[in-house]
Amino acid sequence: MSQPDHPGTAGSPAGSELAIEVRGVTKRFPGVIANANVNIAVRRGTVHAIVGENGAGKSTLMKMLYGMQRPDEGEIRIDGKPVTFSSPSDAIAAGVGMVHQHFMLADNFTVLENIVLGSEPTARGALNFGAARRRITELSRTYGLDLEPDALVEHLGVGDRQRVEIAKVLYRGARLLILDEPTAVLVPHEVEELFQNLRELKNEGLTILFISHKLDEVISVADDITVIRRGRTVGTANPRSITPRQLAEMMVGSELPSPETRSDTVSDRTVLSVQGLTVTGDGGRKVLDNLSFDIHAGEIYGIAGVEGNGQSELVEALMGIRPIAAGSITLNDRDISAASTRNRRLAGVGYIPEDRQRQGLLLEATLWENRVLGHSESAPNVRGPLIDRAGARRDTERIVSEFDVRTPGIDVPALALSGGNQQKLIVGRELSGDPVLLIASQPTRGVDVGAQAAIWDHVRRARAAGLAVLLISADLEELIGMSDSIRVILRGRFVAEADPATVTAEDLGAAMTGAGAAAGAA
Repeated sequence: MSQPDHPGTAGSPAGSELAIEVRGVTKRFPGVIANANVNIAVRRGTVHAIVGENGAGKSTLMKMLYGMQRPDEGEIRIDGKPVTFSSPSDAIAAGVGMVHQHFMLADNFTVLENIVLGSEPTARGALNFGAARRRITELSRTYGLDLEPDALVEHLGVGDRQRVEIAKVLYRGARLLILDEPTAVLVPHEVEELFQNLRELKNEGLTILFISHKLDEVISVADDITVIRRGRTVGTANPRSITPRQLAEMMVGSELPSPETRSDTVSDRTVLSVQGLTVTGDGGRKVLDNLSFDIHAGEIYGIAGVEGNGQSELVEALMGIRPIAAGSITLNDRDISAASTRNRRLAGVGYIPEDRQRQGLLLEATLWENRVLGHSESAPNVRGPLIDRAGARRDTERIVSEFDVRTPGIDVPALALSGGNQQKLIVGRELSGDPVLLIASQPTRGVDVGAQAAIWDHVRRARAAGLAVLLISADLEELIGMSDSIRVILRGRFVAEADPATVTAEDLGAAMTGAGAAAGAA
């Protein structure tokens, strides 16, 4: 495999015992070559990171390793033997397991029930949960997963849910684990707990393929790194001698971007005023309890919190998706507490949802149809009472150009785009039409450093032009760098206020878990 002359580039581990080899793998789709002659050699008992921009071909490669797609050319070897997978079942039978970025758990099931679902143990034709419990307890103890088999998943935090997903693939006999963006939703202490789990897995001889856009974490946890750019392997890197900036250069040809925003554009004009906001959930339990805050024109107002502490309910209440039990929501001096989602949209509220595929796009629809989504009554998408196809198509072309959405054309379905390009399409759509307020929930989740930098730049420019932004993010460096002010939410209440100029990610992490107040608290 040819490698660039780059600081930190390491030699191939070809002389070592290999758990997996990818030899000259190529995968084509209509109009697109997703992978072109990819070569990867993964040593057994190591954490091997694969990094690259969105659209670089990582997801396609992982799908081939997990039997979801088949290569057009080339060969995949597991433990030195060529394999051909026709389905994930084939991959699982060969000892390959995958933990997806979006967890696939049933909230109303216990940990045990989720782990055995689809692989239920039987004895004399009956379910044998005793054997399953013993096996799960053994896995938990061996790999330091600290699982309680009878706990309901709906009561678990994000880090615990991830360990359940890992236990699911271990229960099925996986010796090679593919982890797709495993730290995307974790706070700092949960990341360290995950890394400790990975060390335990590695010490027991398991091999981990680690896919991530967080380059500092990649360097911290990986034994070897492979870089993919535009579908091709461009080199390997030694995490002990390469910096995040050098790794970013290998990925995208530019320095690692920074979310730093220090110019002051905050005005005195209040765009959004939320007073005493209370929202109830099942059984009348308060999921938001008496929240009050103001966001001004030209301000990015950041909210930090472990997922599941009311952020989603806050967004839904602001968008009119979820009714409020008490309090008021005012937009530009107009009470919108009882307004419909449609009328809030028409009043100038843009919305980047936390899950782009479930909440932000119609995956089967074309890009220009997705441009209309949520904006079907606003120019340039309408002419009179009818959808203006020509206007919508022209504006989609503009968004594709201005926001660098990499696509063969605007008539392809949204599902054909990589995650980062899907996200840039949504950001372009929501920043079009001169919104007065942007609700941005996890706006750069699961996107590469290039797409992340582009999204930051677009939001910064809109802020400078007077846009008010509510930013909710699990990326604490992003929150600190982008925000003008930060509040910490815990169990539906604000528990701390932080100054982005002085607070650290560790301070925020402690406040988010109730372990301490954020530094720089007002």
